[in-house]
Amino acid sequence: MCSPVPERSAAQLLSAALLLLWLSGCSSMDVLMPGSINALNGTTVKIPCTFTSCYKMDVSRFLMNWTYQETLNDTEEMFMTFNKKKGMVPLRSYRFGDRVMFAGNLDKNDLSITLSEVQIEDEGLYNCYVRNPPDRIQGHGTIRLNVVTELPPPRDSTIAVAIGASVGGALALLILSMVVVKCLRRHRKQELISEEKMEEEGKLDAEGVAEEGTKHLPEDL
Repeated sequence: MCSPVPERSAAQLLSAALLLLWLSGCSSMDVLMPGSINALNGTTVKIPCTFTSCYKMDVSRFLMNWTYQETLNDTEEMFMTFNKKKGMVPLRSYRFGDRVMFAGNLDKNDLSITLSEVQIEDEGLYNCYVRNPPDRIQGHGTIRLNVVTELPPPRDSTIAVAIGASVGGALALLILSMVVVKCLRRHRKQELISEEKMEEEGKLDAEGVAEEGTKHLPEDL
């Protein structure tokens, strides 16, 4: 005869089942970065990188690296890494010097950095590698930095509104002019009809008077 399962063991089994169910619904690690960003030469730009994971970050096991490469075919150069004691640490880099700073928040899974005094030579691919055990998947995201000498001027909506208002006003004036001309033509046509009618009536009256006068003439003796 089987002995009954203790209540504590049943509760533990239920908790384990719920944990497995929750983990099965959790997506794998994702690194979130835009495909590309533009930076004005000589300014400071923020290069974003955030990640999602099924597990809370454990600083004793967390791993992270930032690397740079000019193109996909070039060797990657590591310029920042995560240190268990110091956190995010910039590495010595001939390319960047001390222009790279950590600008994220580890508590919010934000690994973003800032690059100051941007130069044309800074153009290229920036890779964000993340490993957050016990998650077995290594996250990887890539963003392209484009350096420009001048940013395009912002579009002024007031100009578009002014142009639209001008076009609309001109169109309204054109329609109003057409209506006025049409009304004037109609009014003129009515006047002409009235004049013709009056002339016709005048002719008829004259003819009637002439006929009446003919009737009253004395006959020749």
